[in-house]
Amino acid sequence: MTTTKFDKAVGRYVHLTIDDIEYRVYYEESGSGIPLLLQHTAGCDGRQYRHLLEDEEITSHFRVITWDLPYHGRSLPPLSVRWWEQEYNLTQDFFMKFVVALAEALDCEDAVYMGSSMGGNLAPDLALHYPGVFRAVIALEAALHSPGYYLDYWFHPEISNDSKPAAMYALTSPTAPEVGRRETTWVYSQGSPPVFKGDLQYYSVEHDLRETAKNIDTSKTAVYILNGEYDFATGPEEAEELGAQIEGAKVVPMAGLGHFPMSEDAAQFFRCIKPVLWEIRDSAVPSKVLSATQ
Repeated sequence: MTTTKFDKAVGRYVHLTIDDIEYRVYYEESGSGIPLLLQHTAGCDGRQYRHLLEDEEITSHFRVITWDLPYHGRSLPPLSVRWWEQEYNLTQDFFMKFVVALAEALDCEDAVYMGSSMGGNLAPDLALHYPGVFRAVIALEAALHSPGYYLDYWFHPEISNDSKPAAMYALTSPTAPEVGRRETTWVYSQGSPPVFKGDLQYYSVEHDLRETAKNIDTSKTAVYILNGEYDFATGPEEAEELGAQIEGAKVVPMAGLGHFPMSEDAAQFFRCIKPVLWEIRDSAVPSKVLSATQ
């Protein structure tokens, strides 16, 4: 006898125009309530957040949305660009515009943004450059600056594509379930090698808050920072360093987790992230709404 089970998440495509280029973007969503926007790591896709899409406790309070960034996963390159003749490099300007445009297109007012690794670095960048657009940003595996990772090694004809998932496996927690660690690297093995390298242009070169983090106004956008205990790329000390530069930011330790907390060990990640989500859910009305009603 065959048993059939259907997940709650629904997948769709949305067309976004950014800098006069149209992008066909795949996204999935589940639940209702406060919009919770989830950005995947470099070279990967929205499958990293499947556990959040399926969690009934989270989806009963949040409209959970995750996507594949253009050139990633099921979001193909735009039809109007001869992308095969260009070197792919993700820029901070495009990355921020994309997330803001997606939130607007999906009617995500007063949304919460959460991202990991390159998505984690984007969280404070959004708080700095788009104050008040998001009621809160949650930075997973983030730092003031992450130099040294934009390397030709990640896209080289003499380097097997197996090297990338192997490196990602090393970034997972040794205490995480083996199935979670292997699933994380399985998804990574399917990404495009030039895209992974190109994403690191933003992550490792452009992202730099060493002089500007102090300008983030947490009265307009709350900032939470959570780095895994076993993440040797952006460890707990980087979280503390970033949080110390942002007045009002909250740093939450993540014991027993590595660089991919949402996929390598969902159960442990939920123990860390759910109190943060409940705090945001129960927080006061966002300041921009208050100012409009006063």
